[in-house]
Amino acid sequence: MATTDREETALASDLLDALGPEGIDAPAASPRGGRLRWLPWAGLIAVLATASVMAYATLETPFGAPSQRGVLTHTVRQGDLVVSVTEDGNLESASNVDIKCEVAGGSTILWIVEDGRHVEAGEVLARLDSSQLEDQISQQKITYEKAHSTYVQAEKDYNVALISVKEYEQGTFVQQLQDLEAQITIAMENLRSAQNSLQHNERMFRKGYVSPLQLEAQQFAVKRAELDLASARKAKEVLEEFTKAKTLEDLNAQVETAKARMNSEKASFELEEARLKRLEAQLAKCVIKAPKAGMVVYANDTGGGRFGSQQPQIEEGAMVREQQTIFRLPDLSQMQVKVTVHESKVDQLRVGMRARVRILDQEFQGSVASVANQPEPTSWHSANVKEYATIVKIEGEHANLKPGMTAEAEILVAHLKGVVPLPVATVVEQRGRFFCWVKQGEQIEKRPLVLGMSNDKFVEVQDGVAVGEQVVLNPRAVLAEAREGQPETDEVDVEAKFGAASQAEMARPAERRGGAGSAEGRSSPGAPDGSTRPGPPSKAPAGEAAPGRPPDGPGAAPGGGRRNLMEMDQDGDGKISRDEAPERMREFFDRIDANGDGLIDAGEAEAMRSRAGAGPPGGGPPGPGAPSAGP
Repeated sequence: MATTDREETALASDLLDALGPEGIDAPAASPRGGRLRWLPWAGLIAVLATASVMAYATLETPFGAPSQRGVLTHTVRQGDLVVSVTEDGNLESASNVDIKCEVAGGSTILWIVEDGRHVEAGEVLARLDSSQLEDQISQQKITYEKAHSTYVQAEKDYNVALISVKEYEQGTFVQQLQDLEAQITIAMENLRSAQNSLQHNERMFRKGYVSPLQLEAQQFAVKRAELDLASARKAKEVLEEFTKAKTLEDLNAQVETAKARMNSEKASFELEEARLKRLEAQLAKCVIKAPKAGMVVYANDTGGGRFGSQQPQIEEGAMVREQQTIFRLPDLSQMQVKVTVHESKVDQLRVGMRARVRILDQEFQGSVASVANQPEPTSWHSANVKEYATIVKIEGEHANLKPGMTAEAEILVAHLKGVVPLPVATVVEQRGRFFCWVKQGEQIEKRPLVLGMSNDKFVEVQDGVAVGEQVVLNPRAVLAEAREGQPETDEVDVEAKFGAASQAEMARPAERRGGAGSAEGRSSPGAPDGSTRPGPPSKAPAGEAAPGRPPDGPGAAPGGGRRNLMEMDQDGDGKISRDEAPERMREFFDRIDANGDGLIDAGEAEAMRSRAGAGPPGGGPPGPGAPSAGP
């Protein structure tokens, strides 16, 4: 795999640090003893190294004159290209009867029927914990009875109030009126009798038979009879005009009060009754029954993309929420596949696209029924993966399909006819552009390409090659230009790429150009005169590290530089083999071995050191023969 310059630099630096002045896993033998031990193998290694160099030279020569050996070609032909999207998913029914938990606040599953079992209508599917509901029902019955008693008493009080009004109007008032009328009649009779007695006494007084005292007593009796009559008449008037109205108003007020209290107690009673009935209904819902015959499927959704679901599992002892789906009774005559498509491919999909569904060893035809416009929920370890649920409906009825089966859906995106397809191995991307290499006789020409749609094997070429030309099938293996890439020398239109600068940014030229307030405008601590020009590196006393350079450590050589890799050459042939390399270096051996001959020479070692910024052995500047650090 090709790596970037920065990755190679970091890799080389880490490798040099890991080796250190003494090396890693280096044998603890003297140079003379090591050379003697490797002498029997020196001739064989030299022969193998020469053969490897010759083989590499035959595979790749300077660009423009490639060897015929090792170059694989592909003849450009016109043909058809099938572009499709393939994803894995799960089989499910397109029409389900969802059975949910209807217990308020949720509950715990105490018993549940086996998953996948065929049940009849009315058969018990699960039993939920009802202990709390039973306690609530017992307490609610007490409250219900108290409310009922209070309501009955209020209703009776209201009826009594109504009777009291009728009693006064038709009984008490009439009786009082009759009593007053009787008093008036008696008072009138007493007055008439007193007046007759007074007239008789006056005659007798004139004749001398009655004394003056007796006459005055009779006159007083007449006066008292008149007062009694007036009082009786006034009492009747007060009864009819005031007492009756006042009493009726008071009685009617008692009626309204009793009625209001009765209505209040009735509402309270009905509320407690409704609560009791609701609790009893909730208790009945703790036993879940099948609404129709069919196969029971646990509602253990596998949402959340390819990394699994975070939904609680349906099982005995599991907590279920209110309105959470526990079972599904699928319609096995209408099946579909739910797949999750990565965001890089979902824009290619449309409703109605044809699809091929593979389940076990069977294949079915179908079409895209829906594509979600929101990504599926993700888990904590896949938060950056955005996938969209896509439903592929299977055509026809298939009795052997069961929900939950693993399915592979291949959705046909496009069928391009009469195009020029190239194998994807022939195309190399460099700096955002695509190229291929066309073989013309003994020459190989680099061609820019205009690409269209692609699948896993071929890509549509809209411009760049012609039918019948020979395209190098393995450019990265035989062409250095294809592996190394080209430096980006084209000028960049900054405004077209990043947008025009705002007025506020244009008003701060000093900060953008490294003025007085910017980091570039500040004086360098290494400048001797305090100016912005960097001064020469300061010299540190012996044994101390210079500013800006790390002190001598495990990866440093005695002279201040890193260890020379060529010190690992134990057989003295001027090259390091894989067996001579330390254990930690072997995993990076192929990257240091630029020519692929299985050996690391001095030039390759210096190239790695240059990429790491270490310089040659001893810490001095790179020599004239050292390769450059990058393009």
